[in-house]
Amino acid sequence: MRFFFCLLLLLGLAACSKDSGTVQPIVVYCAAGLKGPVEAAAKDYEAEFKVPVSLQFGGSQTLLANVEVSKLGDLFIPADDSYNDLAKQKKLIESTIPLATMKPVLAVAKGNPKGFKSVAALKQNGVRLALTNPEAAAIGKVSKQALGADWDVLVKHAAVMTATVNEVGTALKTGSADAGFLWDSLMPQYPDLDVVPLPELEGKEAKVSVALLSCSKQSAVAMKFARYLAAKDKGSPMFEKAGFKIAEGDPWAETPELNLFAGSMLRPAIEQTIIDFEQREGVRVTRVYNGCGILVAQMKAGQKPDAYFACDNEFMAQVVDLFNPPEEIAQNELVILVQKGNPKGVVDLKSLGNPGLRIGIGHEKQCAMGWITQRTFTESGVTDAVMKNVTVQTPTGDMLVNQMQTGSLDAAVTYLSNAVGAGDKLDALRIQGLKCSVATQPFAVAKGVQFKQLAERLHEALKSAQSQERFAEEGFQWKEKL
Repeated sequence: MRFFFCLLLLLGLAACSKDSGTVQPIVVYCAAGLKGPVEAAAKDYEAEFKVPVSLQFGGSQTLLANVEVSKLGDLFIPADDSYNDLAKQKKLIESTIPLATMKPVLAVAKGNPKGFKSVAALKQNGVRLALTNPEAAAIGKVSKQALGADWDVLVKHAAVMTATVNEVGTALKTGSADAGFLWDSLMPQYPDLDVVPLPELEGKEAKVSVALLSCSKQSAVAMKFARYLAAKDKGSPMFEKAGFKIAEGDPWAETPELNLFAGSMLRPAIEQTIIDFEQREGVRVTRVYNGCGILVAQMKAGQKPDAYFACDNEFMAQVVDLFNPPEEIAQNELVILVQKGNPKGVVDLKSLGNPGLRIGIGHEKQCAMGWITQRTFTESGVTDAVMKNVTVQTPTGDMLVNQMQTGSLDAAVTYLSNAVGAGDKLDALRIQGLKCSVATQPFAVAKGVQFKQLAERLHEALKSAQSQERFAEEGFQWKEKL
């Protein structure tokens, strides 16, 4: 009831601020164990940008349930990424930014007066434990998973079963419990407590990320604060000071910018996704679309994009030393474009060598399409015959489609994606039985990129379900589904 009262009060204040023209508050649902650094960062952010940040603290599962019911708010910061995974399955979040990691520990009074050295010791009669409900908070969930069947026994010794990890710390501090599970990052707040090492907890950790809620009505504003929280020169040091192991954050910038090189044939499939990404994140992505041969030449000459979306693996391989390991995203196949109704009777690659035909292909040195076309001709044994009829070689397939539509070419070898939208004037003939006629499009983030987290989020956006639909609409096949 308290949460919903606060929420109604917050909405009332928001409505008033909207009427008065003031800035809307950023509503953040935050796990109680993260209160210290998040609260400190929010205070600095409000002072620097004059934007109010409303923090709602509680157990991770409780907060997730509130988001699911209310469909209100901007950001969600649970104490473990498993809650973000669940939120993603429920389509409650859009994007995440890593913040830190923390580990579960067994906390006891200073000097360990009860002499606890194992989980078995916690099962003894008379032991009073402070535990967190695994159905409400991350520390309980992680501890239960780590201890397995022992957890059910420990629950019987629970003198206190709390909804948040902070309440466990309070119970231990006041002496109402002998032992309990806390996050290691909280221990500096309790100088009167010690940690007892347990083999069962060794190697266990929780990853902490901030997530943009799908219900947010001000995503760019919310993501600005999220980026501030994660920035290595803003919020991140506050997490480190509080005892967290911090993630590798981006430097702070109010409007960060990425420079993306992408093959021209990818533009119809990715342009709207990038526009949506810019609007969601409040950032800029400078796109350079061109034939991949030209882009590779520019990179070899010293230009350094933050990310590269290549038309084919061959053109990624030529500059692979500049990038982190690439990921194959989609595939596109070569087709033979002919005039509507196929008046010249072209049926296959061999027939492109028929006398009198005017053929257009991609330029071998300037684009992946041209390189793959030549490889396809060679494997089919038609290079000499067809090249005699080639009158045009271009750096992009769109140029060939334009010339086909004006009637200056009888046939052209392009990507299937180039033919989408030209079906009223052109027909596309598939090239049968040749694997070499299929191009695979990889994406990679540059080594040493300034805004690495941002570039990775762009990568994720280009792999999203909505992006997959756009690729399919443009004639591509999704690599993961092949």
